[in-house]
Amino acid sequence: MRFLAVLAACAFTFAAVPGFAQAPLPAEVTRVTLVEGITEYNLANGLRVLFAPDASKPTTTVNTTYLVGSRHENYGETGMAHLLEHLLFKGTPTHPLAWLEFTRRGLRANGSTWTDRTNYFASFAASDDNLDWYLRWSADAMTNSYIAKKDLDSEMTVVRNEMERAENNPTRVVLTRAMESAYSWHNYGKSTIGARADVENVDIGRLQAFYRNYYQPDNAVLIIAGKFDEAKTLALVARTFGPIPRPSRKLQPTYTVDPEQQGERSVTVRRVGDTQVALSLYHVPPGSHPDFAAVQLLSSILGDAPSGRLHKALVETRQAATVFGFPFAWREPGLAIFGADVPNSASLDTAKATLLATIEGIASQPVSEAEVERARTKYLSDFELSANDPERIGVALSGAIAQGDWRLFFLERDRVRAAKAADVQRVAAAYLLPDNRTLGLFIPTATPKRPPAPVLVEVAPMVKDYKGDAAVVAGEAFEATTANIESRTQRAQLADGLRIALMPKRTRGGSVNVRLTLRFGDEKSLFGSAPTGQVTAAMLNRGAAGMTRAQVQDAFDKLKARVAFTGGETRMTVSIETTRDNLPEVMKLVAKVLRSPDFPAAELEQLKNERVTAIESQRREPEAVARDAMSRHGNPYPKGHVLHERTFDEEIAGTRALTLERVRAFHRDFHGTGNAELAAVGDFDPAVLRAQLGELFAGWRSAKAYGRVPSPHYAVAPA
Repeated sequence: MRFLAVLAACAFTFAAVPGFAQAPLPAEVTRVTLVEGITEYNLANGLRVLFAPDASKPTTTVNTTYLVGSRHENYGETGMAHLLEHLLFKGTPTHPLAWLEFTRRGLRANGSTWTDRTNYFASFAASDDNLDWYLRWSADAMTNSYIAKKDLDSEMTVVRNEMERAENNPTRVVLTRAMESAYSWHNYGKSTIGARADVENVDIGRLQAFYRNYYQPDNAVLIIAGKFDEAKTLALVARTFGPIPRPSRKLQPTYTVDPEQQGERSVTVRRVGDTQVALSLYHVPPGSHPDFAAVQLLSSILGDAPSGRLHKALVETRQAATVFGFPFAWREPGLAIFGADVPNSASLDTAKATLLATIEGIASQPVSEAEVERARTKYLSDFELSANDPERIGVALSGAIAQGDWRLFFLERDRVRAAKAADVQRVAAAYLLPDNRTLGLFIPTATPKRPPAPVLVEVAPMVKDYKGDAAVVAGEAFEATTANIESRTQRAQLADGLRIALMPKRTRGGSVNVRLTLRFGDEKSLFGSAPTGQVTAAMLNRGAAGMTRAQVQDAFDKLKARVAFTGGETRMTVSIETTRDNLPEVMKLVAKVLRSPDFPAAELEQLKNERVTAIESQRREPEAVARDAMSRHGNPYPKGHVLHERTFDEEIAGTRALTLERVRAFHRDFHGTGNAELAAVGDFDPAVLRAQLGELFAGWRSAKAYGRVPSPHYAVAPA
């Protein structure tokens, strides 16, 4: 019996829409589905057609939705989808004066562009003639619109006016800036109207290519609602749109998804204005997501007036004049937006604090079943009114189409019906978080201070007749083989033990590179020293021979030298890059830094703080943690041994325990050139450099003996 009842119900449903199963279809038209009185058809060229008949209405509404919006615009193309919306009404060779014909026929027509779609709609007194003409124009405009430069130029004034209207509205301005901040990569962060520079400089060829790519039958949905003859209209659609060929191009899907936000963001706009604004944006799932129904209800519970929580917390206490809350139901992850318009006489800081406390405090003040029921009643009322109005149903279905399928319009209603307070509370806890928030503030400012306007620079005129300085002396051709290097290298050992390897050669600009390596200590004398060796090396150029750190750096800069002092527990290195003419003075300064460091106490504290901060930052870096674990795995050396691999905690503790006395003692006991080597390559006089090195480092030997610390291979058990 139950099966018969279901079968009878289905028969009644199909009978309610005359001829769904029986009427023959035009060639190359396929009937797809029927849901709540709306029938979907497909044409062979990919066009989807929706019929929502209502014979009780005296009007017909036609809505053409193209699945292209600001989400699909590439670099330099912002605003293109919106520009096409304007230019489509400029005519085709067959319909050159389309807008005049709209007026003559009494058609109420317009278009709109958003993130995921562009739609064109017209409502008119039901008549076969009006419907026939409008469908012919729509089919013609799909692929034959002029998209001409002259029309673009003439329409630019209208587009600029739209931009300026948006820029003069404080709430829209700060919302635009906040959305830009909320998205790191996704095009949802870019205004649909586009960047002024992109719009004003748009290339007509690129705009035409954008049109040809997206304005095709396989990327469009035609919706006809209200009073019309279904059979005749379907045949008319087949005759007008059917001949348009399916394009050979394949539309590429968008795939950019922002990662989850990892901390609150904020943006402040200071402009002339009469109203303060505070708003807060939170990332939420796409409109098609099962949780979005709960997001809808949550937005109403917070943002509705007069029953919403924000109204009670802000408007009734006179902290704000108005409040709002709504989510964006987009194809890809969107936003829930809450805000308040605050009179200049009220405190913006107070309103902001109340706004955030009310939104994010929902965890401690859970939503009630009564609040959910009130929000549900409002949503379902709005849904029913839209579904019963031919002019509004097309726009509503257009939004669902942009999200992925027109049936989402009904599925979302079903989800709202089924949502519980627990669902809304769960969604609130998941998304209304400080780390997921972008705060936007509009602060009226009578005379804002602005930097100079950005300008582009034409480089070609600047360099057209440029001559430059005299040509840099070129270096010699050099074959870098082992034999050639060895034959050119001069080796020697100075009286105090410094071993040198000098290879003079002509180089471009007279450049020369020098590396000095000091080796010191032994296994016993270095026990327990870490990390003193590293810190001592890093402290050398932070003040020496009566010069401050800045003065040392300035002196090297004047000598056109790059000098680095680095080291560890058993050796330290000085790397030098300079020119032939400056090498003697650079070596003098290097010797002062090495032999006469001042070790300022303040610099040591700064360096210790830098090291501790750097070590702390590595604790959560997977690569650093893995490297640390690998280095310590199987390490046989006891704590204090110079080859012992220290943990992060040991590194931090050792750094914090360092004193100025220990650094001075390490330098005194271990630094010297008695067990050092120096290599120099480049444009220099080897005899002059050798003599200078003997003078600069004479008598500078380590106080403690040097002995290489043994580092034998050892067996490591598998991890």
